[in-house]
Amino acid sequence: MFKILQKFFFIIFFSFYLGISNTAAEIVKNIKVIGNERVSSETIKIFSSVSINDDIDILETNTILKNIYESNFFESVSIEIKENTLFIKVIEKPVIVNINYNGVKSKELRNEISKDRILKPRSSYDEISLQNDIEKMKNKLQELGYYFAIIDPIIENLENKKLNLDYNITLGEKSKIKKISFIGNKIFKDKKLKNIIVSEEYKFWKFISGKKYLNENIISLDERLLRNFYLNKGYKNVTINSSFAKIINDNEFELIFNIDARNKIFFNNIDFTLPVDFLREDFRDVFDFFSDLKNEPYSLNKINEIVEKIEIIALSEKFETVKVNIDEEILDNKLNLEFSIVESEKFFVDRINIFGNNITQESVIRNKLLIDEGDLFNDILYSKSINNIKSLNFFKSIDGEVIDGNEKGTKTINIQLVEKATGEIALGAGAGTAGATVGFSVKENNFLGKGIGLDSSITLTEETIRGKFSVDNPNFRNSDKSIQFNVQAMEMDRTETFGYKSNKVGMSVGTGFEYYKNLDFGLGFDNFYEKISTDGSASALQKTQDGNYWDTFLNVNLKYDTRNFTYDPTDGFISYYSINLPVLSDTNTLTNTYDYKFYTELFENNVTTASILLKTANSISGDNIKLSERLYIPSRRLRGFESGKIGPKDGSDYIGGNYMTAANISTTLPKLFSDNEYIDFVLFFDAANIWGVDYSSSINDGNGLRSSVGLGVDWYTPIGPLNFSFAHPITKEDNDIEETFRFNIGTTF
Repeated sequence: MFKILQKFFFIIFFSFYLGISNTAAEIVKNIKVIGNERVSSETIKIFSSVSINDDIDILETNTILKNIYESNFFESVSIEIKENTLFIKVIEKPVIVNINYNGVKSKELRNEISKDRILKPRSSYDEISLQNDIEKMKNKLQELGYYFAIIDPIIENLENKKLNLDYNITLGEKSKIKKISFIGNKIFKDKKLKNIIVSEEYKFWKFISGKKYLNENIISLDERLLRNFYLNKGYKNVTINSSFAKIINDNEFELIFNIDARNKIFFNNIDFTLPVDFLREDFRDVFDFFSDLKNEPYSLNKINEIVEKIEIIALSEKFETVKVNIDEEILDNKLNLEFSIVESEKFFVDRINIFGNNITQESVIRNKLLIDEGDLFNDILYSKSINNIKSLNFFKSIDGEVIDGNEKGTKTINIQLVEKATGEIALGAGAGTAGATVGFSVKENNFLGKGIGLDSSITLTEETIRGKFSVDNPNFRNSDKSIQFNVQAMEMDRTETFGYKSNKVGMSVGTGFEYYKNLDFGLGFDNFYEKISTDGSASALQKTQDGNYWDTFLNVNLKYDTRNFTYDPTDGFISYYSINLPVLSDTNTLTNTYDYKFYTELFENNVTTASILLKTANSISGDNIKLSERLYIPSRRLRGFESGKIGPKDGSDYIGGNYMTAANISTTLPKLFSDNEYIDFVLFFDAANIWGVDYSSSINDGNGLRSSVGLGVDWYTPIGPLNFSFAHPITKEDNDIEETFRFNIGTTF
């Protein structure tokens, strides 16, 4: 019985095989295309990948159908082989003549939603591609804040299987951020975290800022900023579990960041493994840095600093193909790190391709590369090159890829960029006991795609009107040195308080560069024409300075900055020195300035600062310096006294001095009202002195120490940041005017 079944199945299989073989026995002697109107027969034959004398079977006909369908020109395709002729019958898809985006007035917005669409003019139309494009456009509009946009496609059929495609778009209002909340184990107050992120809450007076709208790209940036902030505060295992928007009413959302900071991590044992041909002595600076870090809170910036130190030494030793690996181990809240230098396989860079820079010139990007075509590929230099491009802040995203080159032993580097808007418009205002201030500015950080910055601004206070236009080329002629040029005009009316008025107009040109790590050097020339006029209340000696002046100064400055953050630092110091040397001047005033500020954390979440300011202004030719060149103590440096109302006095006018000094100590009080998310307290001590009257020996020079102690409050209000202080003068002079309470509030529009 079993043998009979075997014979039966063998006969069936053999008959099936013969059937397929007979079906596949057709040899194509001719190809005929039927039904095509726009697409030529030869083009369709190319799509089919079939040639005369090819053997065609059933499986290959399926491949032919697939090839022709993938061209996306046809609604249907059928194939038949008859008498050695391959018949290809097609029905073509309609062709799109025009695509219109109705309801979108902004050219920039139209460009955004029309990018990367499948359906384009002169392409074939199909329903699936239409729905995919609509979905992409909705996603793009949501990224830009239009969460409730409606897209209605309208098809207008034309003759000869052609059509027009209209997208009728109802944008609606942009979705606004009504409230920003931080939940979870966030450690820090909402006031602090709101200063970290870019997004801001909507207020009716914020008619310029675009940060008040719900924008997915900005929210992603917010998450990165928050994460980096926590990483630099010791919270290595922080997670931003989610950021989501909860609708409050018709077009307003609450933006919520769910944060889990977890335990604070501290550096413990840090070691360094070197290849056999590296000398440990060459890395002494790195090992000393390891010792300094032990028991310090974890910081991503410190990790990067370690890696940079290692990379600099490794590269200086001409090890051209190395990379730095990091192994880590966390025990309780202690982090052990093992750094190692690994020599990698040698490859040469064949090509470096840059894609997506539609605005930024390629030379601007290539100037940031530390590796070039023909060089040995170095993983360190490649990573630093990508970071250098990111530092330009011209691109929404930067993706680097290293692939095998065209020849053996080579690599090709592909860099894909997505550009972003680089212009800014800002309007801000402030008011307080010292008066009101309004400022407006327009900036472009990548003018003509050349990496040149333009900045125009105007500032108004109760005493001054200042306008300024500046140009900054950060890499002049590929020299890694910046060139700055600015023109400015200022009117300062101090007739009521100091008895004079100054009108000043001029220009400055200068250069700056990093002379050494953290040390910046600046050099420039300032040229100004100034008119000083005095009123009837001015003293006879002051009136002698009424007139016109021309001054040219050589300005030299040095800045040494080791702060961990440029904004709101908690560690390190900044030391700044500047000297203005007269070159061509009526008064030949030489001005020296030294400003030093130190930051540290005495305990958890505390920030303590200590600073000193020294300044002198004297004529090197023995003349009297101008009234506008006389020195005044900045109001923020001496609380407890009215701004400008201390020191030498000529009649009823406070005239400032030739010398001034100020010292300040402050410390935050995080335990005071720690449950309030929007208020911080600071305890401060201020001391200052101003003295010297070069134009008269009969006037008391005002020499004497002024000091005060007090409590400051920083309050993040719905309008904007409000700060006020209560100060009690400790020492003073007879002519000084006290001011125990001071406040200031500011906002942006």
